[in-house]
Amino acid sequence: MDTDGFCCWNRKFYCSNLKLLDFFIQLDQQTDPSYHGEEEEDGILQLGKKTFERTLRKHTQLLVYFYTPLFAEGHRVLEAFEGAAAELQGSEVKLAVLDVTKEKELAEELNATDQLTIRLYLSGDKHEPVLCPVPQSPSSILTWLKRREGTAADLLADLSQAEASEELTVVGFFKELDQECVKLFYSAAMELPHVSFVVTQDEEAISKYDLRQDAVLLLKKSKLIQTYKMSPDSSKEELVVFITVYRMDPVTEYSGQTASQILSSPVSNHALLFVNKSSVDYKDISSAFSRAAEAFRLKILFVLVDVAEPRNGRIMEYFLVRDFEAPLIRIVNLTDHVTYHLPSETLDEDTIRRFSQSYLEGRAKPKMKSEPIPEGWEEKPVKELVGATLEEVAFHPNKTVFVLFYLPYSKASLALLPLWEDLAEAFTERDDVVIARIDASANEVNVSVQRAYPSLCLFPALYAERVVIYTGEKNLEDLVKFVHEEMETAKEYRVKEDEDRRRYAEALKAEEAKQANQSKNTRDEL
Repeated sequence: MDTDGFCCWNRKFYCSNLKLLDFFIQLDQQTDPSYHGEEEEDGILQLGKKTFERTLRKHTQLLVYFYTPLFAEGHRVLEAFEGAAAELQGSEVKLAVLDVTKEKELAEELNATDQLTIRLYLSGDKHEPVLCPVPQSPSSILTWLKRREGTAADLLADLSQAEASEELTVVGFFKELDQECVKLFYSAAMELPHVSFVVTQDEEAISKYDLRQDAVLLLKKSKLIQTYKMSPDSSKEELVVFITVYRMDPVTEYSGQTASQILSSPVSNHALLFVNKSSVDYKDISSAFSRAAEAFRLKILFVLVDVAEPRNGRIMEYFLVRDFEAPLIRIVNLTDHVTYHLPSETLDEDTIRRFSQSYLEGRAKPKMKSEPIPEGWEEKPVKELVGATLEEVAFHPNKTVFVLFYLPYSKASLALLPLWEDLAEAFTERDDVVIARIDASANEVNVSVQRAYPSLCLFPALYAERVVIYTGEKNLEDLVKFVHEEMETAKEYRVKEDEDRRRYAEALKAEEAKQANQSKNTRDEL
């Protein structure tokens, strides 16, 4: 058989097989009473256990999003799917979603239990799907599908076109296209479909950007942002990190729009500046933070959090940061979630740089839920509390406890330490009064102190967990007077508390007696 004849026969054989496959699919649907056809919403197939296998066999390319409802990021992906589905009508690619909360067994069988799992199934093969990057928009889905079937040659463009773009463009300059580094560049383009990629062989780039070897340029509005020089040691992962990091500004402000970009960053070390953007020192602090950030690109991601923004409450709650504590800086590693606190009142560029470097070198001390309990802490005039002992000591129902919440690097805090020793001495004969202090920078404080540190909080001798914030003059006479006044006030509340507790105990005892009597009568009747 000649070559043309063989190709013709091969096409006929392929077509007949497709018809045969379609026949069996239709026969399967007709003989299964549970099959009601494919359910579709906004051009997207709604998959379930009963329809997954058939749908897989029916479509040559099936892009499936394993969807988790009530997951904020998931709704954005779903919107991207809906937009792409409208553009892909009539094409070989069909988009589908599967609710993993309803189809747990199927999701586990397919090993698709992660919240953001998107897979492209080809020719009915469910065992070796192609992983799709999390889409930022409908266009990124379309771009990914297009790049999947293309080559680096498809990205060829003039240098002037790349320079004219308003958005950041990744420009690969290569003398030859048939080399490994070009394949590496194109694989990075596949990984980042929401980013514009261009390949150029324009000789003008050699002189304009002083290129002596193959390189990747990041351009934005005709400005060179950064250059990555290709080498035999270059990897796709390294290039993706480079592009992702330099695509962002040195400092990214946290918001609903940037949260996913921040959390999906390949840089796992994050430095967070909690600051009030309306404060008088905001401009100086944020400028110092930005200048320090430039030195740690690719190593630490710098993020700004406005404590005056109500929508940032959740991230502040996670880091146990109160708005009055700002400004402060924390570094967190997203792999082990260990947090580090910058121990300084001065947030200038040099301080931020030294703290960041000490973190990278492993010299920074992590912020703990509680420091170790100091040996012999109960025997000292001023009791040194830690996170593990704070609530147990402070909320003692029979003792008045006055606690100084301080920062060891704060001048205002350090100035109060001698006064606190004098206060403890003034109450040395009183067993029912405790004078204590706690390092608020080294221990998690779950008590509402309501004021910037140093904060002076009195916990009355009550069963109710009350806190009274001292706002008067910081001298021994006024502090002693305040303690005595609060003790007298607490006595009045305590009388009422004791009466309420007595009545509750009597009512509880009466109810138990009533139930016991009813049980006895029931047994007598039997």
